[in-house]
Amino acid sequence: MSSPSRTGTRKVAVVGVALADCGRLDDVTPHALHAQAARRALADAGLGRDAVDGLASAGLGTLAPVEVAEYLGLRPRWVDSTAVGGATWEVMAAHAADAIAAGHANAVLLVYGSTARADVRAGRRTGDLSFGARGPLQFEVPYGHSLIAKYAMAARRHLHEYGTTLEQLASVAVQARANAATNPEAMFREPITVDDVLGGPVIADPFTKLHCCLRSDGGCAVLLAAEDLVRDCAPRPVWVLGTGEHVSHTTMSEWRDFTVSPAAVSGRLAFERAGVRPADIDVAQIYDAFTYMTLVTLEDLGFCAKGEGGAFVEKGRLLRDGELPTNTDGGGLSAQHPGMRGLFLLVEAVRQLRGDAGEGRQVHRADGSLPELAVASGTGGWFCSSGTVVLARD
Repeated sequence: MSSPSRTGTRKVAVVGVALADCGRLDDVTPHALHAQAARRALADAGLGRDAVDGLASAGLGTLAPVEVAEYLGLRPRWVDSTAVGGATWEVMAAHAADAIAAGHANAVLLVYGSTARADVRAGRRTGDLSFGARGPLQFEVPYGHSLIAKYAMAARRHLHEYGTTLEQLASVAVQARANAATNPEAMFREPITVDDVLGGPVIADPFTKLHCCLRSDGGCAVLLAAEDLVRDCAPRPVWVLGTGEHVSHTTMSEWRDFTVSPAAVSGRLAFERAGVRPADIDVAQIYDAFTYMTLVTLEDLGFCAKGEGGAFVEKGRLLRDGELPTNTDGGGLSAQHPGMRGLFLLVEAVRQLRGDAGEGRQVHRADGSLPELAVASGTGGWFCSSGTVVLARD
């Protein structure tokens, strides 16, 4: 696909992506994971550290991203520390693309690292059953509104309103695990069945354990650059075609419809700005802290009508060789989930478009060619925020 045309602005591409070590990492720090991911992404791009003049980082340090910049030896002239949960990185990618297009930066590094699993294991933090009890949340916390319970309430509403079944939700986890099977970087690769999902211990009705994402350590990085730098980069560029962002609510009583996520707005904006339709997308990477997130985001991005997500996902469409390969690395349900996982979605989307996913993992179109268009859509909080990015192969 030809690169996008943006009148009066510079075109923007993803020129480097990488994962840090992921999985079970008991003897590493989040800062070290940031550095490891950053070095690998720069090496992937074939650029030196001196090319980076922008940094986006959140979730670490007293003055993020200042602390991360210092640790990485960077002195950026453009920074972003937007923190909106799992959607952070798609929102940051949108901001970075705008900054590069406007000439405020030439190369922006998005970098993340977390030892969420190791910290719980070592007693340095809890399992995040609640985000706190300040501000509007004080009116919900006394009634047991944990993070998982909020997602579970939304899922139960979809089941009630549209007749979505537990088996259909479970099929999302089954397909994610099947996609993880050939991913050497995935934590869990053994096949599971719908019965396995339904028969597991209940975490928050209707979610059993396998409806919920795993907890891991890890990190990753994505480097975006202006078209001027693309010729100096090693891999073929993946162009940023369009982006969208939206925030919905923080208090459940202010959420107008539990069956509609903020991706309904961010997705529409991203597709409109990219000049493409959902039907044009070859591969999708969707935030999946819980199975219901995948299902409702597919609806809200326009891959199926509202209420038809259950029927859409149960037919194997999300498999790597399915109609809409989705979360092709195994997603947060099976690959890795070290907290704010949205950046991993961009890494996997770029790898698939470049043809770098690896043997047995690479998606191909019906004619055998590489995918041309991908969408990455992150969700933050409890459907509080969304960021969507449409990407195109050069």
